[in-house]
Amino acid sequence: MTSSTTETVAVPATSTKLAAGQKHRVLSGMQPSADSLHLGNYIGALVNWVRMQDEYDAIFFIPDLHAITVPQDPAELAHRTRVTAAQYIAGGVDVDKCTLFVQSQVPEHAQLAWVLNCITGFGEASRMTQFKDKAQKQGTDQASVGLFTYPILQAADILLYQPHGVPVGEDQRQHVELSRDLANRFNSRFGETFQVPEAFIQKESAKIYDLQNPTAKMSKSAESPAGLINLLDDPKTTAKRIKSAVTDTETEIRFDREAKPGISNLLTIYSTISGQPVEKIVADYQGKMYGHLKVDLAELVTNHLTPIRERAQELLADPAELDRLLAHGADKAREIASATLADVYAKVGFLPYGGAR
Repeated sequence: MTSSTTETVAVPATSTKLAAGQKHRVLSGMQPSADSLHLGNYIGALVNWVRMQDEYDAIFFIPDLHAITVPQDPAELAHRTRVTAAQYIAGGVDVDKCTLFVQSQVPEHAQLAWVLNCITGFGEASRMTQFKDKAQKQGTDQASVGLFTYPILQAADILLYQPHGVPVGEDQRQHVELSRDLANRFNSRFGETFQVPEAFIQKESAKIYDLQNPTAKMSKSAESPAGLINLLDDPKTTAKRIKSAVTDTETEIRFDREAKPGISNLLTIYSTISGQPVEKIVADYQGKMYGHLKVDLAELVTNHLTPIRERAQELLADPAELDRLLAHGADKAREIASATLADVYAKVGFLPYGGAR
C-alpha cells in the first residue's frame, strides 16, 4: 500500500438522474461516544465531509439516539453531543453549505424506524454482524433490544432524507445493504416511496492506526489513551504521544505496512496532514533517525490541530449559539424528513392528523 492524501467518493452510474442544478444528496454521521474526536475520525470522515459539502447536497448529523443503545450518563451524553458538533464545525463543516443537526431533535427518525421495524424479519435483523460482535462482548442478557434494532434505526436515518449515497467504510456496507433491502421492500408493497441509496465506499482512504498498537485502527475504544491523537488534546499531550509512538528495532525510515507498521503509520499521518506523497517524505528522511521523524511530525500535527481545537473551544464557550446553529439545522432537516414520513404514513394507512400542533 502507498499512502494517499485524499479520499474519493464516486457517484454510481446507476444513481437517479437529476434536474438541472440539482446535486446528489449524501448523508453521514458519527456517534457522540467520546469527549473528543481522534485523528482517525478527522482524516477518515471529517476531511472528506468538508470536501463533499461543496460537491453534494450534504446532510451530516450526530446520532445521539444510537448512543443510548448502551448504558450512558445523561449529562455526559449532552456534553459529548455538543462537543462533537463543535468539532464538526471547527473541522470545516459549514452550516451554510450543508445541513447539520442532532438526531434526537428530528423525531421523524424514531417514527420511521418503527414502520421499518414492522417490515424487517427477525432473522434478517439477527444476521447483522455488528450486533453479534457487541452482544458477544456485553453478554446477550445485557444487550438491549435497542442495540438489536439499531441497524433498522440506521436505515431510517438514511431513507428519511432520500440520499443517493451514504459514505461509509467497508465495515458498514452491510447496514447500507439493509437500507436498500427495506427501501425496495417498502416500495414493492406500498408503491414508489424511497430513493434506494448506494453505499459510497471511500477509496484511497488513509487508514490511521493506534500509536501504541499500530496493527489496530485508531479507535476511541482503544486499550490505552496513549495510542490516540485527540483533536481536543493540548499540543503538549499530542506531541508526547507522537514522540512515544511504538516503532521497531530497525533504523531505516521506509513504508512497509507488514514489517514496519509503526513507522508506516507515522508516514501515513505525515503524508495526509502535509499533502506530500509518502515517497517524498521517505526520501527527505533518508539517513535520519526515527526521532527526527517523530519530532517533525509532532510539530506538523500540533500546528494543524491547534486552530481546530481553539475554534471548538470558542463554540463550546457559547453553548446557546451552538444550540441555535443545531436547531436551525434540525429545522432544515425536518423539512425533508416530515415530507418523507407523511408519504410513508399515508401509504401504510395511518389517518392524517387534523388537529393543532
